[in-house]
Amino acid sequence: MTKVITYGTYDMIHYGHVRLLERAKELGDYLIVGVTSDDFDKSRGKINVNQSLTERIDAVKSLNIADEIIVEEYEGQKIDDIRRYDVDIFTVGDDWKGHFDYLKEYCQVVYLDRTKGISSSQIRSNERNLEIGIVGEYVSIMDKFARECEFVNGIMVSAICTKNKSSLTNRLANVQFVTSDYEELLDKVDAIYLAVHPELHDTYIKKALNKRKHVICETPISISKNGCKELYEIAKENGCILMEAIKTAYALAFERLLLLLKTGIIGEVISVDATCTSLRKKTLFDSNGNKQWGSLYEWGSFAMLPVFAILGTDYKSKHIQTKLLEDDYDLFTKVDFIYENAVASIKVGAGVKSESDLIISGTEGYVYVPAPWWKTDYFEIRFENFQDNKKCFYQLDGEGIRYMILNFVKSITNEKENSYVSRDISMEISSILNDFREKKNITII
Repeated sequence: MTKVITYGTYDMIHYGHVRLLERAKELGDYLIVGVTSDDFDKSRGKINVNQSLTERIDAVKSLNIADEIIVEEYEGQKIDDIRRYDVDIFTVGDDWKGHFDYLKEYCQVVYLDRTKGISSSQIRSNERNLEIGIVGEYVSIMDKFARECEFVNGIMVSAICTKNKSSLTNRLANVQFVTSDYEELLDKVDAIYLAVHPELHDTYIKKALNKRKHVICETPISISKNGCKELYEIAKENGCILMEAIKTAYALAFERLLLLLKTGIIGEVISVDATCTSLRKKTLFDSNGNKQWGSLYEWGSFAMLPVFAILGTDYKSKHIQTKLLEDDYDLFTKVDFIYENAVASIKVGAGVKSESDLIISGTEGYVYVPAPWWKTDYFEIRFENFQDNKKCFYQLDGEGIRYMILNFVKSITNEKENSYVSRDISMEISSILNDFREKKNITII
């Protein structure tokens, strides 16, 4: 019996997939189909997969072509599978021609002609044609978002709104439409990405939602809990997606960390300590005359994310301690939370430097995430017996931004919000910022 094996993502099964599998089956007597897992797809840069692994396996199974279906989960698995299943022929589409020649040492390698003009990427791109406008004055943040859009199918940066046209990067300056008129931009796009000072978020977001434009906004959505709630209500009424842009929530390492904690790997979580600091900003205004955000506005959402994601938002009390400069610009802020059975602390600094790590303490061990933890690809699970320690590595592409953009596009396409930052967390972040602004439960040092 001649065994044949092939691999693919098989997202949104189409005629090209069917024909390729039929021709693979014709090469032998028994066809094994490897369907790539979500994590392995991400590690290969395929972040725009529309269907889950289960849906893709079921789709391949329903074709009744494969004799056996397996899951591809790691680099180098093809060699292991060829040996394990005693495979005679490895086959794949000719767009990979030459790439898998190293497998000739283990079996025959056949590259099949692909069906011309058909691909899942083209189908995804045709289904989603979202034109997004970038609005802001902080050019480095805007440029990073535009760059990551290039990795996601079905979204195109078609307009820029800024008062700082002379400082735009080449990527931003070459966008089709550049203006300083926000209302004009709203008439030309389907959605906006907002990177303005947090004090302006409510006004900008409200205008966009009232014109039925989807919004992804640099965190926080609002600096008041009531304002955040109102914006979500307007979004719902107008059938719009409103998403808070906390890139860390979409980083694979952070996702896996939260899942591991749910298994009880370090026992009951007793304490969460998150620190985010930078020496980049020490003045009230930047070189372009834009007002700086301050420590809590810039870093607070990131630091509060693991606290609320792990312990929830139902804390018993909190206390804010801050070092203020002119115009309430905070050089450094510390917030302590008391829960019924746990405590948490965040430290943020824009002009003060500390070890920017994340430590989660439990009754059976602890998790250590090194600086800068908010864009990490690595963390350690540590125990009393150091020989039991585990090191966890996960690929980080685009600091989580491209996965965040992908999720935004999917939410719009499916007409269903699927943010990794819950509304409860968004509103609680806004509540803390509101108390800071109004100097409630605050000690000024």
